[in-house]
Amino acid sequence: MLQPLLHDLVSTVMAPASALSGPDGQIRQAGVQGLFRADRRVLSLARLLLDGREPEAVGHAPAGAGRTRFVSLARWLGDRTADPTVRLDRVRELGPYGMDEHIEIVSTASVPVTATVIVELACDFAAIEDVKSGRTATPPATHPAVPPAAHPAVPPAAQPPSAAPQAAGVPAGEGRLSWRSETTQVTVTGHGSRARAGEHASLTWEVTLPPRGRVTLRWSLVVHDPAAVVVPATGPLEWSVPRVTAADRRIVRLLDQALADLRSLRLAEPGAPGDTFLGAGVPWFLTLFGRDSIWAARMLLPLGTRLAAGTLRVLARRQGERLDPHTGEAPGKIMHELRRNAFTLGEQDRRLPAAYYGTIDATPLWISLLHDAWRWGMPDAEVEALLPGLRAALGWLAEHADSDGDGFIEYVDAGGRGLANQGWKDSGDAVRFHDGGRAEPPIALAEVQGYAHRAALDGAALLDAFGMPGAARWREYAEALAERFRAVFWVEGVHGRFPALALDRDKRPVDALTSNIGHLLGTGLLSRKESAEVAALLAAPGMAEGFGLRTMSSGEGGFSPLSYHCGSVWPHDTAIVLAGLAGEGFEAEAATLAEGLLAAAESFGYRLPELYAGDARERVVRPVAYPAACRPQAWSAAAALTIAHAALGLHPDVPEGRALLRPLSGAVLGALTVGGLRVAGHDVEVSIGHDGTASVTGLPDGMRLVHAEAAAPR
Repeated sequence: MLQPLLHDLVSTVMAPASALSGPDGQIRQAGVQGLFRADRRVLSLARLLLDGREPEAVGHAPAGAGRTRFVSLARWLGDRTADPTVRLDRVRELGPYGMDEHIEIVSTASVPVTATVIVELACDFAAIEDVKSGRTATPPATHPAVPPAAHPAVPPAAQPPSAAPQAAGVPAGEGRLSWRSETTQVTVTGHGSRARAGEHASLTWEVTLPPRGRVTLRWSLVVHDPAAVVVPATGPLEWSVPRVTAADRRIVRLLDQALADLRSLRLAEPGAPGDTFLGAGVPWFLTLFGRDSIWAARMLLPLGTRLAAGTLRVLARRQGERLDPHTGEAPGKIMHELRRNAFTLGEQDRRLPAAYYGTIDATPLWISLLHDAWRWGMPDAEVEALLPGLRAALGWLAEHADSDGDGFIEYVDAGGRGLANQGWKDSGDAVRFHDGGRAEPPIALAEVQGYAHRAALDGAALLDAFGMPGAARWREYAEALAERFRAVFWVEGVHGRFPALALDRDKRPVDALTSNIGHLLGTGLLSRKESAEVAALLAAPGMAEGFGLRTMSSGEGGFSPLSYHCGSVWPHDTAIVLAGLAGEGFEAEAATLAEGLLAAAESFGYRLPELYAGDARERVVRPVAYPAACRPQAWSAAAALTIAHAALGLHPDVPEGRALLRPLSGAVLGALTVGGLRVAGHDVEVSIGHDGTASVTGLPDGMRLVHAEAAAPR
């Protein structure tokens, strides 16, 4: 079965709810269209008809976090002129518990207009994994609807916008429909409508408009789902809203859309609604993902540490405690993903448990997020509370990360039904040799060795700062890992000398040139000379001639511009490498990647998708969509801030009382000012002039500003 395509669908999101429809706003019973909440499709049909006909769509646009406006025409109504005189604006608004739609019908006709308005509705309660794999789901058993007065109370946060799952419609009062499964109840109310239940459920309004009249119809959907494993985040937004002015207006528009999308992806766990993390992406991954949630929180650190703190605490509470080959759990390990039920993949009978730990990189990344949040000013008390998690994560690194004792971190799916590849490129064919052949596990990925090196140094810094033993051991670990990596991973090939993508089960270097090696920049694993060699390769045409950084060079045997991990462009991947290049001083290379992402953002309406095709820019005038990409995606949206932060180059170290300023020379984004940055809770503003001169205001009292040219050499 084939995964349904979604590149041409419009998504409206307010986590944990998301709606996907056609560009006309219609939700049809096809593919991945529908309203989803917490891994279930709770509405599979919402089709608007006037006099039995579908209006003609003319446009749509986002209208803020969780809102989309769809505009259409009813040209058969009103005056018989060349200009349309009856217009419909369908505004869809999602709340964390459901959905609300306002249908505004406006007539500029000189005659009265009458019409019958119908919204057809259905629900199949399909599991997200069944939708993703193209399987037809069998709806769970449904029960008769309870009378409206007996409906479970919906939390105040659900009002207005609310949505819910349903399977068989029954009347529940005037203008009301209800569906129920074993765990979920959905109620639809059409205000001022007639409701028809049964297999063809619908809401109906009879409308009469006087000349130049208008009317607004409203229907809403609310879900009660106590079995959901993720819930809406509560409280104020966890990050500041920056004040941005830029000569390159693309970065302003990209940040505006990205921050709206990030606001809509906020989630928490039941029982801890104040610990916010970001759901990975819509529609497939709107839940807790260790790696994705960590990277997104790390990218947002310039706007404050509260999101990082919530993400760290949520993952620490689920930190592994025992060895379990089925789930991939190990003591101290950070989990990969959380679902309400086991998740069946569409390949080789693989089935992930609801709480799955099959990730090789989330644990070192968790350590570095804690360290980086501390440097940006996360309060010491919050850091101290997470030190047991730090020690446990370092324990995993020491005792369980190296399964065969060769000194490198590797993964293998010991249970046989989990992910075959467990780095960020986790598709089955992601790790390939230069000739296109697939590597067999256990696999030691290049970037993961860099993450481990950085985590060891970050862990040592935290241990020292908080008076805990063991720091020297981890510095020695990092030094030895760098020496081993230098001796084993570097290869000579058609591209020259570069780090291999990985080592396979026979310890052979997997000699494809990929974006993975860009993640080594900034980890301290490479010497200055080695970093320069990596930077040059990443900026070469085979890697960077598209709209960002390709995941695999076009000169490799496994390359395809529409491969998920072997030739496509992922904005978050490009942004991570861009930040590494900027931090290491490779400014021209960083500027090339920034320009590629901004050009792509313009083509995608400033909502960067999960990934897109890696075609060369000389071949296509705009990037080709990857047809099954999530959009919005947390780390793709957060990449917008990474572009701006790399250009500004502010790197605070609050515990040391100093901040390094290293903006990209040449003002690659033109004049740029960003206010509302957060350093230890202070509102900081950084400005870059057209000539590249930089200034900083608002740093905490006593914090010393160090310009790049005065920084200690690496």
